[in-house]
Amino acid sequence: MEPAPLKLLPSDPGDEGTQRCRLGPAALSFLGLRLGAPLRISLPAGCCLCTAWPRPDLADGYVQADPACSTGLTAAALRGATLCPGRLQPLSSRRLRAVAVRAVLRCGAPRRAAGLREAVRDVLKNVYVSPRYVVTVGPNVRSPVVHVEILSVEPVTEEAGLITAQTSIAVTEVVALEWYRRFTEGTAKIPVAGLDDAGEALKEVVELPFRFPKTLKKLRLAVPSGVLLVGPPGVGKTLLVKAVAKEVGAYLLCISGPAMYGSRPGESEENLRSVFEKGREMSRGGPTVLFIDEIDAVCPKRGSCNSAPEDRLVAQLLTLLDRVGGEDRMVVVAATNRPDALDPALRRPGRFDREVIIGTPTLTQRTSILQVLTCSMPISADVDLVKLAEMTTGYVGADLTALCREAAMQAVFHSNLDSSEAVINMVNFHEAFRKIQPSSFRSAVGLKECKPVTWEQIGGLEDVKLKLKQSVEWPMRFPQAFARMGLARPKGVLLYGPSGCAKTTLVKAVATSCHCSFLSVSGAELFSPYIGDSEKILSQVFRQARANTPAIIFLDEIDSILGSRSHSKTGHGVSERVLSVLLNELDGVGLKVTEQRGNKLQLEGQCEEISDEERQLEFRETLDRDFMVVAATNRPDMLDDALLRPGRLDRVIYVPPPDLKGRLSILQICTEKIPLDADVSLQDIAALTDLFSGADIENLCREAALLALQENGLEATAVKQEHFVRSLKTVKPSLSTRDLEFYEKLFSRELIS
Repeated sequence: MEPAPLKLLPSDPGDEGTQRCRLGPAALSFLGLRLGAPLRISLPAGCCLCTAWPRPDLADGYVQADPACSTGLTAAALRGATLCPGRLQPLSSRRLRAVAVRAVLRCGAPRRAAGLREAVRDVLKNVYVSPRYVVTVGPNVRSPVVHVEILSVEPVTEEAGLITAQTSIAVTEVVALEWYRRFTEGTAKIPVAGLDDAGEALKEVVELPFRFPKTLKKLRLAVPSGVLLVGPPGVGKTLLVKAVAKEVGAYLLCISGPAMYGSRPGESEENLRSVFEKGREMSRGGPTVLFIDEIDAVCPKRGSCNSAPEDRLVAQLLTLLDRVGGEDRMVVVAATNRPDALDPALRRPGRFDREVIIGTPTLTQRTSILQVLTCSMPISADVDLVKLAEMTTGYVGADLTALCREAAMQAVFHSNLDSSEAVINMVNFHEAFRKIQPSSFRSAVGLKECKPVTWEQIGGLEDVKLKLKQSVEWPMRFPQAFARMGLARPKGVLLYGPSGCAKTTLVKAVATSCHCSFLSVSGAELFSPYIGDSEKILSQVFRQARANTPAIIFLDEIDSILGSRSHSKTGHGVSERVLSVLLNELDGVGLKVTEQRGNKLQLEGQCEEISDEERQLEFRETLDRDFMVVAATNRPDMLDDALLRPGRLDRVIYVPPPDLKGRLSILQICTEKIPLDADVSLQDIAALTDLFSGADIENLCREAALLALQENGLEATAVKQEHFVRSLKTVKPSLSTRDLEFYEKLFSRELIS
């Protein structure tokens, strides 16, 4: 009969480091164990390899195991747990001919080969082991060795191997205790998504001196000593360094740039020297990565006034970087989001040999990040991660993490069930999307919270809608068709026409349908009393748009922002300078190195290894690496001719006033929420509203509703035909025949087309 479940207890102090496991007589009899026989205890968190001994009090129902003779277990995991006797597995044993081990030494212990081998042999004498098994020296044993990790055994066996006096012991690795503790903290792999190329580039530089030191020394090649990570905040630089260090098996020593500064003179340089000295000490025990976060706080550009302390600190860091290499198994990795603020002497080969640039995640990378973030979340089947990735243009990894957290909170708030049973659906993500904005846009110039507008909310203008969709929406949503036909997406679109004819609303509709970044710039935001400020602000808008493509830059009332050089007497006004900046930005040949998005594109041969859906996303992202300028004006004759040539504002679209059919459609949209009487004829009203713009018709409907309330003392229930007729006497059209002739003349003569 199988005994009752056994309660796990830590071993007695006298049994620590002896590999003894104490059991009651019933468990020993059930398992058929002799005294001192090898035994494996299996738990979800790990296992113990020990020898069976009876409890001194002969009490049944308990098992005492030493966490020091376990793999992946701690004292907390053993205390209070219960397990069935079936998890106790008796093992057969055989004598081992040879073992390869990693020795973990106390801090400051000597590393002499002969003495170390004898110390390891004393620790392993008459001990049962298996591959990846860790033998811990007891607290009362005086030895330079703290742990001995079994790397391999000969002959290879799945059972317990006994180390005898005839067993050959090879110490292949010697590491320090602090290095070993940091390396074994949290054996779980750190999930990193969307940073594959940057991770491979970083891993290549970090792993090279660790894996092939003899080869590099034989070839007399200089070992890479430093890597600089460049990227916007929240993109995952620190997480990437931690993941790569754990993957290559290196000790990670993290410091922050501002933490180096001290209050007294020379203290900052002393702190920096002590950090590098600790890194060298750790590198003697094993591969070490010294990570300096926010290095721009340590190494600003030298030469400015009152910067003597910073200059000394920069000089000290440069000297320490020049000493890295040789026998040291240490690589210095630094991170910054302000590379232009670093001292140029830091960014030369021999110090930071390589710069790894991490851009804002692309569509494919955002999809991968969302998959990792939601893999352990209870999400419903209606959650479309690809759709979410399309909506989150400009979001970095930290923003996507906050988005998922906010969606989970919304699910808990709106659920009537217990929070453990809440399921996250697409509605929760939409609500979170309204609250979590991309961090790169929080201080952006021209960023507007655009109220979503659908195409159906715009009455009439079917021809204009089609042209706008062809120019803006189709290249972003269907890039395959454009590439198949050899069509290039336009650089910009100009909408011109009378005031109040829905030019701005059309732009909002196309931005809503494309799910792209939307930046709107007005003259009030652009112009500054300081010379050069306006040009700098416009350049910043384009820089933000390039970093968060696909994006739309909307220049409303562009005639008030940019002037025509032919109408200027001096040619050196602010408008002319802003116009020159805009022309240069539209003609730009590419991005700055630090403004790139994502990582390098996949090669043709690599594309065969990915699925069709991933290939489609990658292809779409390739064509979306650009922004588009959409401008609107009611004075097209005031614009410079250079702005209207192909390659800048390629498409020029005339937005005419609504015709009879368009006015009827606008009336139907404006009266959707207005209760109408049965005698109201929208067809007749549309016929009476000649020369009315869309804004005029909306004003007419509002005025008619107010008249109905005025007549009935705020108790009106419907708007009648007479209210519309009376409103027509007070609401006059904003357009005139002269205005229409002006636009028709421009359109017919193809001055703008």
